[in-house]
Amino acid sequence: MNPIAVYPGSFDPITNGHVDIVRRSLQVFDQVIVAVAFNAQKDSAWFTPEERTDMIRDTFRGDGKRVVADAFSTLLVDYVSSKGAGVIIRGLRAVADFEYEFQMTMMNRHLRPQVETIFMMTGESHFYTSSRLVKEVVSLGGNVAGLIPDAVLPRLVERAARFRSR
Repeated sequence: MNPIAVYPGSFDPITNGHVDIVRRSLQVFDQVIVAVAFNAQKDSAWFTPEERTDMIRDTFRGDGKRVVADAFSTLLVDYVSSKGAGVIIRGLRAVADFEYEFQMTMMNRHLRPQVETIFMMTGESHFYTSSRLVKEVVSLGGNVAGLIPDAVLPRLVERAARFRSR
């Protein structure tokens, strides 16, 4: 088995649901690369890829080299291969996630059959959490403590305040 897996996503920002998937992935793989996907022409993220990778590094600082934060803007399967990984990890929250994820997995398999995708169900305490929902709640003044890593919360609140003052 390949000891390296890639967990791709926007991570805008990383949530405790993402953290749960990474922690559980470390029980199976020696190293997990948390890879921030971005497309400079389409990206409407609140945080730059660099800010997102910094938040990921802060979140997993205690895990040493087992969790690596990186960013990419290429085809996922090309990125995975360039990192010497053979597995893509994807988190699923609900049946609604499955159709999209299945379609992407089949395309990735078409492009690079030797790269496998593993799906992990999000833990029940983070089943409803998404980056999009967390941003929406905080932008309306709601409290999202406990839904995102403690190190991320002040950055998210500050960014929401900046958007509100526009």
